[in-house]
Amino acid sequence: MDTHIPATGEETAAAAREEERAPRRRRRPRWRFLGGGLVVAAAVAVGAAALNGGSFGGEEPVASAVGADTATAEVRRGPLSAQVNTHGTLTYKARPDGSPHTAINKAAGSYTRLPSAGDVIRCGKRLYTVDDDPVALLCANRPFYRSLSQGDYGWDVRQLNNGLLELGYADEGEIDEDANYFGYRTELALEEFQDDVGAEVTGVLEVGDVVALPGPLRVSGTLVKAGTAAVPDAPVLEATGTGRQVTVALSASQQTGVEVGDKVQITLPSNKTTKGKVTRIGAVARSTAGNEDEQTSQSGASNAELPVHIELDEPEDAGGLDEAPVQVEITVDGVEDALTVPVTAIVGVAGNGYAVERVGPSGAKEMVPVTLGLFDDAGGVVQVEGGLAPGDRVVVPAS
Repeated sequence: MDTHIPATGEETAAAAREEERAPRRRRRPRWRFLGGGLVVAAAVAVGAAALNGGSFGGEEPVASAVGADTATAEVRRGPLSAQVNTHGTLTYKARPDGSPHTAINKAAGSYTRLPSAGDVIRCGKRLYTVDDDPVALLCANRPFYRSLSQGDYGWDVRQLNNGLLELGYADEGEIDEDANYFGYRTELALEEFQDDVGAEVTGVLEVGDVVALPGPLRVSGTLVKAGTAAVPDAPVLEATGTGRQVTVALSASQQTGVEVGDKVQITLPSNKTTKGKVTRIGAVARSTAGNEDEQTSQSGASNAELPVHIELDEPEDAGGLDEAPVQVEITVDGVEDALTVPVTAIVGVAGNGYAVERVGPSGAKEMVPVTLGLFDDAGGVVQVEGGLAPGDRVVVPAS
């Protein structure tokens, strides 16, 4: 027997009112922020991860009356730094394009002694030997192309004079570092240099006596073997400098906010942190999809990356690490007096705008339109401008 008793009109209306009052899950669309030189895709997800990993501004979100799946966070005012978090590789400094230095041999004979990978060669020291005659490293930027002796003029003579001065074989009163003349004083200084490295003392610089490269050098590896023929104009070894750097590949959108001189925090594999600064930004974006040499193809444009080079303030912090993965946090911009909310408080609205849901003291809620500014992906907060004030509370997802 059916014992169901139909609901009266009053009961039906009451049930409808209860349903209207019941909490509903708020849908928060994915959004993209194009302000402050940074592009943030799916930033709500990033901010949620930051919020779940800790408090906003040192305060845990307070549960609100809107439902178990939401909470509130306080609107804050204060300094804000926008940051880019990414991973990089710790290496030894090399050429500006990241490739190693290559030592080109100019002497003829047989290789009789070669350095080992990891050896550090100082300026003015023996790099390798051919027929037991030393070939020294003369720290300079351009290779010598001819033999030099007393009476010669030219940029290469100026480079030799400068190198001898740097090594202490002459004083500035004896040789002018800008002098392009090979005089008597240059000859005497060169003879002392030849004697110290174990070469025949002639006072003449033969083209195969030295290798001119920026130094000191750290040998990456040799390209020949001892006992083989030393062929003029053939590469002998590859090397880097002894300085330390971190290289990161940033998307073109991330790089927009990064400038030379920006401060960086680097987390080493040991979890130790050290400081650094951006020293150089690559000018050519390379695609991460398809052909590595494809620069501007339609398919690779969205995946293009730019190399950014970071120099460590304290190189000794890196120890002997080479080709080591590190975490990098670049501070790219800052505002002294910013109004901020958690990224997860931002809601997309019609017309590509943004808003937050403010909760009043009585629990009443209202949507407040905002304009977005700097985004701090490390802290999970974003600068906003609009009808908000410090101390206001806005709705965020519950952690």
